[in-house]
Amino acid sequence: MSAHPVPRSDAILDRLLTLHPKIIDLTLDRVWRLLAAMDHPETRLAPVVHVAGTNGKGSVIAMLRAGLEGGGDRVHAYTSPHLARFHERIRLSDGLISEPALTALLAECEAANAREPITFFEITTVAGLVAFARERADWTLLEVGLGGRLDATNVVDRPRLTVITPVSLDHQQYLGETLAEIAGEKAGILKPGVPCIVGSQAPQAMEVIAARADEIGAPLLVAGRDWHIHRTGTGAVFADAAGTLTLPRPALPGVHQVENAGIAVAALRALGAGAPEAALSGAVWPARMQRLRSGPMVEALPEGVELWLDGGHNAAAGAALASLIREMGETDAAPVQLIAGLLETKAAEEFLSPLASVADGVRTVTIPDADAAIPAPTLAERARRAGIPAEPAAGPEAALSAILAAHPGGPMRVVICGSLYLAGAVLRTHG
Repeated sequence: MSAHPVPRSDAILDRLLTLHPKIIDLTLDRVWRLLAAMDHPETRLAPVVHVAGTNGKGSVIAMLRAGLEGGGDRVHAYTSPHLARFHERIRLSDGLISEPALTALLAECEAANAREPITFFEITTVAGLVAFARERADWTLLEVGLGGRLDATNVVDRPRLTVITPVSLDHQQYLGETLAEIAGEKAGILKPGVPCIVGSQAPQAMEVIAARADEIGAPLLVAGRDWHIHRTGTGAVFADAAGTLTLPRPALPGVHQVENAGIAVAALRALGAGAPEAALSGAVWPARMQRLRSGPMVEALPEGVELWLDGGHNAAAGAALASLIREMGETDAAPVQLIAGLLETKAAEEFLSPLASVADGVRTVTIPDADAAIPAPTLAERARRAGIPAEPAAGPEAALSAILAAHPGGPMRVVICGSLYLAGAVLRTHG
């Protein structure tokens, strides 16, 4: 009689979703319980860099990884959410975690949890920490999932470095209604005696971060005060107390990526590790204004029409995307059409309003397989209120067909935007 096959990771991940009635329930009690059952992997990690913030966390981690690897170091990295496959969240020093390793690891954590209540993010974060504790590396990069103070990643007593990227309004239902309240949650990753790299902040956010740092004795290295970066015609110049660096232009497109690069370089300088030039030139981060070059949608494009993908989803991300589209338009006059899908948890008009000045129209879609997706007709109404001519479509492919039918021939840029969940759905077919 043959043995039962080992469950694939997808089946285990589906079961893990049923272990807690809420998707998000911020507390560390359940995490500490499972960490104890797994022999406290958080105490056996390579030196940790812990990154919180509203915008730019993923880009900063991508640059940090490129910079540290460019200096010859081995790097583990934990990020979320994933785009096409869950495996993207757990990147070991030799690449994404394999399917057999992930399946075995999830099964082990599931058994240790013994069907006790725990959120999906919490148990999968513990799985990531276990994977990192068992594989040798020089550095561990941890991206906060939500907030910071009560996030499942905030279990390392003494990271080597913490980082807070720019803070803006997002996830108010969990983190607080004001910028000061949200900054307080982000500042929860600060640790006594552990330096923190702080990106540019609004005054009310900076005040909260500085107060918490002063209270616990965490040294801050702040953008515009302790280090500076500015764009040049060929790249960027970074300066701090140690001197000046002339750097290449970031591989990740957009003016806002220069600021993210400054955060990454300041972090590398604080660590005394890595190659700053590689941080900028070698970073790869999908769905951050990524040009799609394969798949059925690309094959349907006429000459001169480009298809781009961006996963930004809040007001600051909308402004950054608008700035990048405007910058791209300086080299040619190609009109821009959007394909947009957003979640109900996001302020759609605030995201879309900055894009009204650069987009000629938008086809709205309901994000596939997302319970909180804004219905396409509703999103079209919100887009029109934001100042963009809008029509709903049945999905990304249908939206692109409608755009091409209404605007035959090139040049034109079509930008799919509004959500990492939409980006992931597109990349699964077209990445």
